[in-house]
Amino acid sequence: MSLIKTQKEVEVMAEGGKILAEVLGEIEKMAKPGITTLELDRASEALILKRGAKPAFKGYEKFPYSLCASVNDVIVHGFPSNYRLKSGDVVGLDLGVLWKGYNTDMAVTVAVGEVSFEAKRLLQVTKKALRLGIKKARAGITTGDLGNTIQKYIEDQGYGVVRDLCGHGIGKEIHEDPQIPNYGQRHKGVELKEGMVICIEPMVTLGDFRLKEAKDGYGFATRDGKISAHFEHTIAITRDGCKVLTE
Repeated sequence: MSLIKTQKEVEVMAEGGKILAEVLGEIEKMAKPGITTLELDRASEALILKRGAKPAFKGYEKFPYSLCASVNDVIVHGFPSNYRLKSGDVVGLDLGVLWKGYNTDMAVTVAVGEVSFEAKRLLQVTKKALRLGIKKARAGITTGDLGNTIQKYIEDQGYGVVRDLCGHGIGKEIHEDPQIPNYGQRHKGVELKEGMVICIEPMVTLGDFRLKEAKDGYGFATRDGKISAHFEHTIAITRDGCKVLTE
């Protein structure tokens, strides 16, 4: 499968990305104390279908839901459940849309009600790490250059960078080459080229970056039980730098 997308393919993915950003924006507003993550999942699916698209994650590698809802120490791939969000929680909302045969992928981490200062700062740093990664991304750099930029900023702020999981290429499949780690050495890895569409998704921990299997048997949680954060955008590498497709 070619890693390079045509301009028409990128345009279709931008259409899907706009749908995804609209839906996730609505779900983010719903993530208040008292709602269950299963209710957020059902709302996500309904909003996607209402727009004529399909949930990209449902059925992917036996995942039975549309939304990944990862609470507190769960960093990604958390199962929606009857757990009711409470003030002080942070919840990662990771959602994908399939539109005209192409996938887009996006994630945000939401502070539920009143959260601690350290939780607020973790979310701010992770979100900025994503912005720095997007600013860095352009044709001619390597995945190592990109990962190094993200890693250096996060570790300078005193947080951990997850090694076991990474960003990825995307298109007709949810996960395509190349892998996009959030750490790395400059000038190492795969060279980014015009026409590539990738997902940049910093996954950041308050403590140790090492992970373990989450209690649901599917997701990944921090080994030390401390909270984590995850933000993600789908971007296209263009002649002029990059274009965020999920906004």
